[in-house]
Amino acid sequence: MNLRFSLSRFVAVLWKEFIQMRRDRVTFGMMIGLPIIQLMLFGFAINADPRHLPTLVEVNDDGPLTRALLAGMDTSGYFDFIGQVRGPDAGEEALRRGEANFVVVIPADFERDVVRGLRPNLLIAADASDPSAVSGAAAAMSGIVNGAIAQTLTGPLSPAAGAPLPFEVIVHRQYNPEGKTSTNIVPGLLAIILSMTMVMITAVAIVKERERGTMEMLISTPVTPLEVMLGKILPYVFVGYVQTAVFLVAAFAVFQVPFTGTFSAFFFGFNLFVLGNLALGFLISTVAKNQMQAMQLSFFTILPSILLSGFMFPFAGMPGWAQAIGTGVPATHFIRLIRKVMLKGAGTFDVTAELTALGVIVLVITVIAMLRYRQTLD
Repeated sequence: MNLRFSLSRFVAVLWKEFIQMRRDRVTFGMMIGLPIIQLMLFGFAINADPRHLPTLVEVNDDGPLTRALLAGMDTSGYFDFIGQVRGPDAGEEALRRGEANFVVVIPADFERDVVRGLRPNLLIAADASDPSAVSGAAAAMSGIVNGAIAQTLTGPLSPAAGAPLPFEVIVHRQYNPEGKTSTNIVPGLLAIILSMTMVMITAVAIVKERERGTMEMLISTPVTPLEVMLGKILPYVFVGYVQTAVFLVAAFAVFQVPFTGTFSAFFFGFNLFVLGNLALGFLISTVAKNQMQAMQLSFFTILPSILLSGFMFPFAGMPGWAQAIGTGVPATHFIRLIRKVMLKGAGTFDVTAELTALGVIVLVITVIAMLRYRQTLD
């Protein structure tokens, strides 16, 4: 046996690997494309200090001080006023349905009480189910208010000028008053766990059958693409049920995460999400040529679920193009749904938008997967 190093043999092996890499275009594309995508996402899409958060206002006293306060909040960049509400019930409903992150309540006789030195309360109700999304704006309120009223407390209001503020700013953090990270992360974690397992297990299992030759035997039988697809993915639905049951028990017993909504809303959303991920895994199996490619493509689809869904980083803090991509990710809508149900007491009607979005995504993925499978039959 010749143990001496041979440059010619080394070059031959090296050249052979380059040829193999060129032939395996999926793997080569993942090696080049994945770092670029990660760089773009972390560099441009991820923002831990979100701005332009949708805000509603309940105005019960419209005077110069009120207008100055709202203008100061608007120009700060943290708050985007999208409309007005009448009464606390309307504001609570908007927060529960996720239509706004903040509701600013200007009480009646606000300016009169300021002039009289009664220090009225300026209430800001915040959706703290995602504490990282509202913490920056809430922390900046003191500076925003000071700057907004500096040039307003003149004339009849001049006696109220100076420190401390002539009114109390009370930020009421709803749905997660303690700001616990686990209360926000744990519900969203179910979406990530199901995405990772359902997509990858389905894709790898079907590709493994193709490598073993059993898929060709199945294709030779008189079964339709829909029958094959349903037969392949439905067994893994049971796996999803087991995972979810374990998750819910652990969320309640270990992390004390509440479940305040209706189970029917969660049940419908969960089944749609699981079917969507299984269909996505089936679609990947029609593209991948081996198990390695199936795992690589599965990871490629899981990355947006982690970074662009609002799981780790506030969705409202992302630029428009990143939000557009995230809207097409099933995990985005399921995370919103499960947080609404578990933390906000939402019912089926409250999550209609999320159920509709999941239904459309599942339908699109299923149709594409069936078309791709028909091509493999041909």
